[in-house]
Amino acid sequence: TSWFIRYKGRINMISSLRSISSWIVLAGIAAVLPMVFDSYFALTLLSKMGVLVMFTVAYNMLLGQGGMLSFGHAIYFGFAGYVSVHVLNGIGEELIPYFPIVLFPIIGAIVGAFLGVIIGYLSTRRAGTAFAMISLGFCEMATALTLIFVIFFNGEDGIQTDRVVGPEPIGISFGPQIEVYYLILFWTLLTVSLMFLLTKTPFGRMSNAVRDNPERAAFIGYNVRHVRWIAFTLSATFAGAAGSLHAINYEHIGFESVSIVQSGQVLFMAFIGGVGHFLGPVIGAIGLTYLDSVLLDITEAWLLYLGVTFSVIVAFAPGGLAGLIVMHGPIVRTNKSLLLALIKPYSSAIGSTLIAVIGLIGIIEMLYFKSLISKGEGEVIIFWTEFNANGITSWLMFSVLILSGIYLCKITYPKAREGWDNAISVVKTEISS
Repeated sequence: TSWFIRYKGRINMISSLRSISSWIVLAGIAAVLPMVFDSYFALTLLSKMGVLVMFTVAYNMLLGQGGMLSFGHAIYFGFAGYVSVHVLNGIGEELIPYFPIVLFPIIGAIVGAFLGVIIGYLSTRRAGTAFAMISLGFCEMATALTLIFVIFFNGEDGIQTDRVVGPEPIGISFGPQIEVYYLILFWTLLTVSLMFLLTKTPFGRMSNAVRDNPERAAFIGYNVRHVRWIAFTLSATFAGAAGSLHAINYEHIGFESVSIVQSGQVLFMAFIGGVGHFLGPVIGAIGLTYLDSVLLDITEAWLLYLGVTFSVIVAFAPGGLAGLIVMHGPIVRTNKSLLLALIKPYSSAIGSTLIAVIGLIGIIEMLYFKSLISKGEGEVIIFWTEFNANGITSWLMFSVLILSGIYLCKITYPKAREGWDNAISVVKTEISS
């Protein structure tokens, strides 16, 4: 028994060291990225990624850790941004002589916590579908407030601000985008680390217990509603901090920041990345932010592709992208040669999928193109190639690609599944022996 305890302690220590080293590596990569991608667009995109990583991880504290599906988490994000903008615009006046920009996320956190305590008290009285509907109602109410109370929210126009205020500590004005990026990076690393540590605390385990089996948690003495209320408030607190950084980054805040669209965006990021794993929301936030910024200028049907991607992942990979990665962990740790054996069947399955996806994208782009142009025009650019949307050849070619991809998927998917089952069987045998 003593040997087992020492062995288990050693494994936990190694796992903790690996987690710390992984965070250090990620922080180092994020710190040097502006040296590689130094354009204004790249810096703005990286800053946006940092804000949404913080926001999505905060949302996952509610959904992934606590099991509460919310359609209104943008309330805390957006309202914190509004308060931050008003404070920014008030700096230099008698009421607010000066407040350092670097501490603005604290303002957002206070706003988020305040709203989280009030709304969470009402929302956590119910669970499941009722909780989700309550959050949706609060989101619609918050959006309506931004359009009705123009004196504070300025309606559809939103509020402009200037982040360059007051004295400049050590020459940092936060005017250049690179300075804002490092400000966002600092707060993102700090808050994400705190949220990660929370998952390792007894409260984090309590949240998981309430998520998985609330009846049993209540039976052994936990106050289920209080656990949910605390998790709700903490999640809103970190979301508020992200909202302040969003306002500083764009020097503007509008009603869209509290709308159902913003709430849906963070929901998509969490689910596609993987709500069951801490790094899942990070992967989802970075990936979808990049695709949203890049593909939005390439295709008008980007939101349709996003919806299809979300539906497919929820239906066939509920663990998200992170789940697909983590499920191969035992193979990597036990026998790496088994992972090499999976490359061929996986490549065949991915290739078959890509063939069908290319055909589907071609059909969608031509349909969208035909709905926007006059009947006399038919030239559309798809995959940097010109196709005639009025001719039968293009439609036939993309249709053949779809059918061919589906046929190949029926052949390659069972082989990929068989390869996975064989690899897992070997791993189980090696572990048991």
